[in-house]
Amino acid sequence: MSDAGAAHARFGDYLELTKPRLSLLSVMTALVGYFSARPAFDPLRIGLLALGTSLAAGGVASLNQWMEGETDARMSRTALRPIPAGKIAGGSAFVLGWLMCIAALMLVFTGVGKLAALFTLLTIAFYLGWYTPAKRSSRWSTEIGAIAGAIPPLIGWSAAEGTVSALGWILFGILFFWQIPHFMAIAWTYRRDYSAVNFPMLPVRDVSGGKAAGWSFIATGALVAVSLLPAVLGLASAWYGAAALAVGAGFLWQAAAFLRPANRDAGARRLFLCSLAYLPLVLGLLVADRLLLNRP
Repeated sequence: MSDAGAAHARFGDYLELTKPRLSLLSVMTALVGYFSARPAFDPLRIGLLALGTSLAAGGVASLNQWMEGETDARMSRTALRPIPAGKIAGGSAFVLGWLMCIAALMLVFTGVGKLAALFTLLTIAFYLGWYTPAKRSSRWSTEIGAIAGAIPPLIGWSAAEGTVSALGWILFGILFFWQIPHFMAIAWTYRRDYSAVNFPMLPVRDVSGGKAAGWSFIATGALVAVSLLPAVLGLASAWYGAAALAVGAGFLWQAAAFLRPANRDAGARRLFLCSLAYLPLVLGLLVADRLLLNRP
């Protein structure tokens, strides 16, 4: 990329570098963890938690794109990202990413809590040090990434309690299992892109898609089971349990549709869209239940 291109980078280009939609998911799930713990209302702590999580997520996204600039340029779905498109220099993304990550860790450590800062550090380390390199070498990269993506609720819960109790780990489980059908659907849809850069994801190695669809179905079943644990353990009401079961049944239905070879491409798209609706619904139901019904 030319220096001239970097010099004309706009604010919108830098914002795109931070993947704001994905970063927003991290912030929202951290806040879900925080409010599910039902701490005393502390607007300053809430603001610092949201800002710190946002900075960490944005910094990780920037560094991830710096690390994958070459492969992004070779895939149609990522070729227009700021670095491969020549809008932002790789060095600028590197500096911005680390500044954001360092600022996030300092902010969370000093203003939110030590355990929350540790979970923030683990998110950064797992995503950049484990998941991003694994995409080039491991069939299990999706699952490794799901670990990093499931940590933000633990940041929020520990910010509220100073520790993590059972419901915090249940939220981790919900986020972990949700990501598998969500990203399997994406990877199947863009399998030719991933194949072109030799990412050994399951949907790339499994030409028929049967194994990817089967793993999505199993993970969705596990997700539904984990989502019911708050009601089973008395941490949420039976009303929440019934609603989570209904929403989960719809998600499981779409995962079953993904199993059908004749309509697998369409099934992947529907499963992806269903995953986008499922997560805010089930997490919103849980937070509302905890706050309104005052469960133990």
